Amino acid sequence: MSDFEKIWQDYCAQHGTPDRVELMLCDINAILRGKWLPGEDIGKLTSGAARLPISTYTPCILGWEVEATGQGIVVGDPDGILTPIASTLAPVPWADGNVAQVLVEMKDASDEIGESSTRELLRKVVDRFAARGLKPVVATELEFYIVKARGAASDAPEPPDRLPEAQNYDLEVLGRHSAMLEEIKEAALQQGLPTDTLIAEYGPGQFEINFHHTDDVLAAADTALLFRRLVRMVASKHGYEATFMAKPYAQHPGNGMHAHVSLVDEAGTNVLAAETPGDLSDPMRHAIAGTLATMRDLQAVFAPHLNSYRRFQPKSFAPSAPEWGFDHRAAAIRLPETSGKAARLEHRISGADVNPYLALAAILGGILYGLEHQPDLQLQIDHPDAKPQPLLTHDWSTAVERFAQSEVAADVFGQAFRDLYAIVRREEIAELTTVISPVEYSAYLSRL
Repeated sequence: MSDFEKIWQDYCAQHGTPDRVELMLCDINAILRGKWLPGEDIGKLTSGAARLPISTYTPCILGWEVEATGQGIVVGDPDGILTPIASTLAPVPWADGNVAQVLVEMKDASDEIGESSTRELLRKVVDRFAARGLKPVVATELEFYIVKARGAASDAPEPPDRLPEAQNYDLEVLGRHSAMLEEIKEAALQQGLPTDTLIAEYGPGQFEINFHHTDDVLAAADTALLFRRLVRMVASKHGYEATFMAKPYAQHPGNGMHAHVSLVDEAGTNVLAAETPGDLSDPMRHAIAGTLATMRDLQAVFAPHLNSYRRFQPKSFAPSAPEWGFDHRAAAIRLPETSGKAARLEHRISGADVNPYLALAAILGGILYGLEHQPDLQLQIDHPDAKPQPLLTHDWSTAVERFAQSEVAADVFGQAFRDLYAIVRREEIAELTTVISPVEYSAYLSRL
């Protein structure tokens, strides 16, 4: 009996056999795609009879396949065999009836999970730490906005009524939306997602959820992915939309996904911790330097979409240059603690719109680069002698082309995926940047 079959039996004993199971595959953009399977037909999943086209991993954000990837109809669009990620089987509390969900991967003809799986890419990076006798411990934080339900997908967002322009940890905001927020927390509990604190963030209708630290990096990424779906579904029940879009409002802070990372050795010792508070251990120094040295090459992962680049503005809540600091929220790498078990770095570049598997792989890949190459560490952001670092790019195409040529990206993700990722992004750039925006008509059409 497989692990999944045992977990399935235990699940049905507790919840009854589901009316349906939602099989969810994470694509390159962290969009969940898949199919519904009647609960009584679960044998199709365990026997390898449940399938999807392998190209389901790599559509562009608009949903269609990208011919230049060499996947899809140009090669006959062959199927992959769905295989469940057993640990992610969970109820769907917002659905009508008895419904379950489970994340799935696809195996190819060689019975391997292919190079298009972003979850598998993260697994390979974690394995590289294991080969060094190290285990990453991570926790993510996700920001999101609640907006009024819109009539059309192209309509601009509007915040709920009676909210201050700057919520800034306002407890009354939490109280006004307590029914929805409590349902989000309860749904997360039922699905086994390890949520921690919930706050009203700065923008109107903006909230942030923190997750507990874990040494299961894949589970941490699963949690971030599944929580985004959960929030959108629960918000819809309450008459709102929820968005993890990086910058839904020009005049308000964007949504980020911050990642806290420490490293423990085989004895469970935090190797990033310094003996004296305020000092830096050598591994911490190398880890910081590595994440900074690779940040430009990997920006196309931390900021994957056209809208993502609106977050990179000086003096905003999103860092705009590869800099570090002690407990400094304007820095791309913030150090909340440098000694003791809680010693860690906080990577603050990613938008909430990222693929969490790719973002964590890139962050950990940067740390590996630092441990392996030990680049010099620049002065912290607020040091009197520090010189401002050149800004990260504001241009999507520039970031993608740098990624496409990057040896660092090839080392972290493999050259095949690096090239595939760039191909998909180029397709999106060609489609989205050629659309003439309403502001151009407003400013130019009747004036020039």
